[in-house]
Amino acid sequence: MRFPRRSGILLHPTSLPGPHGSGDLGPEAYRFVDWLAEAGQTLWQVLPLGGIGPGNSPYMSSSAFAGNVLLIDLGELQQRGWLGADDVAPVPGLDAQRIDFGAMVSFRMERLARAAARFAVQAGAEERADLEAFVQRHADWLPDYALFMALAEHHGWRDWCEWPDGQSSRTPQALAAARATHAERIAFWTFCQWCFFRQWQALRSHAHARGVHIVGDMPIFVAYQSADVWARPELFELDSRGRPTIVAGVPPDGFSATGQRWGNPLYRWSVHAQGGYAWWIARVRRSVEMLDIVRIDHFRGFAGCWEIPASEPTAQKGRWVPSPGRALFRAIADALGPLPIIAEDLGVITPDVDALRHEFAFPGMRILQFAWGEDDTAERRFLPHRYEPDTVVYTGSHDNDTTLGWWASAPESTRHHLREYLATDGRAVHWDLIRAACASVADTAVYPLQDVMGLDGAHRMNFPGQSSGWWVWRFAWEQVPADAAARLRRLCELYDRL
Repeated sequence: MRFPRRSGILLHPTSLPGPHGSGDLGPEAYRFVDWLAEAGQTLWQVLPLGGIGPGNSPYMSSSAFAGNVLLIDLGELQQRGWLGADDVAPVPGLDAQRIDFGAMVSFRMERLARAAARFAVQAGAEERADLEAFVQRHADWLPDYALFMALAEHHGWRDWCEWPDGQSSRTPQALAAARATHAERIAFWTFCQWCFFRQWQALRSHAHARGVHIVGDMPIFVAYQSADVWARPELFELDSRGRPTIVAGVPPDGFSATGQRWGNPLYRWSVHAQGGYAWWIARVRRSVEMLDIVRIDHFRGFAGCWEIPASEPTAQKGRWVPSPGRALFRAIADALGPLPIIAEDLGVITPDVDALRHEFAFPGMRILQFAWGEDDTAERRFLPHRYEPDTVVYTGSHDNDTTLGWWASAPESTRHHLREYLATDGRAVHWDLIRAACASVADTAVYPLQDVMGLDGAHRMNFPGQSSGWWVWRFAWEQVPADAAARLRRLCELYDRL
């Protein structure tokens, strides 16, 4: 699908300012949308909106369908009378510059519990009817998710295969008993999802009113400790005890000499095929209902996956195994029609990956930081003169260093090539790359907010292969250069992206 010529900003909502330890769907998100419109940006790209998992990663969610309850705006719950002023007053430990996940999660979850309890007592008929309608609309995943979360809490977040036999194997009697025993917490998790989806749709409506569309992110894999794997174990490569036999990752690369062992269970594709890929169709349908454009992470995994024995501690002893990407996307297209999908085609890209992307007309990605250098370390396909229009170009992604951080550590050969190619002295290299992306023939250009702000590597969002210490970055409005919006708008005027 060809996209209109436009540009946007990459920023996860958790990085927004706000008083409660992390960004959320509250007033600062609306202010950011308004800033995007002022800057001539018509896209806001976010990371996955599901719950966080190990290492606080949004790519290891407890559900492929649920929203991240930590993004719920507590102020809106106060406005509805479910929280008091004291409930939303910030407490020590809620850092305005970086996310302290321990303090933030504790604060927000306790406030959500208070709000759910007050809703249960004082909600009006209209609010209860709206909640019930939400439950009915999401009946294909919400009951399993709420029960899974209640049981996971009860069992101290141990892997679901370690729960009592009837609960891990989902016998009807055990599930009925669990629903009765944990009814209050099931109601809590259901309430939280209703709040998340209400607030998300309100924010998205505001974005649309300002001419801004949302680009979301759908990870190819799901976490083992998730409602999806617990509810549908037959869809994943598990042994008789429910443990993964093979897991996902990527081979050794520039980020890690031992590769990346993500640990997600791989799909049992034969069972998906027998069911007409119904689970995938439901997942993509839900994504396009929430988002305007869906970036599918690790698209190359649909042509072939790096399969790692679950017993291996690193990704080094894996192997490439074919995946049924063509049959899968044909089934999705037959069910849902043409879709606004971006294919994240980074990493080891073979001809079959390119063929799959072209067959379904999914734009691919190009990262400008990867383009430079006059030796074999550069990836020539990332140079702007090699782009095709159906491309999404980024200065860098959430997995890259900021442009200033990258430039500070780049070898002289890389710097020399960039300076010659872009006819620049490199003193404002972040704006050099933003201009190169905006000027390129790529239909879509996206810039991490850190690059627009001219921030160094201390503000990096993630480092692939490192399991802790990331996803913590936040910004403050006073850090945003006063002329940034005007500069972005002028570039869009010059290069026809308004």
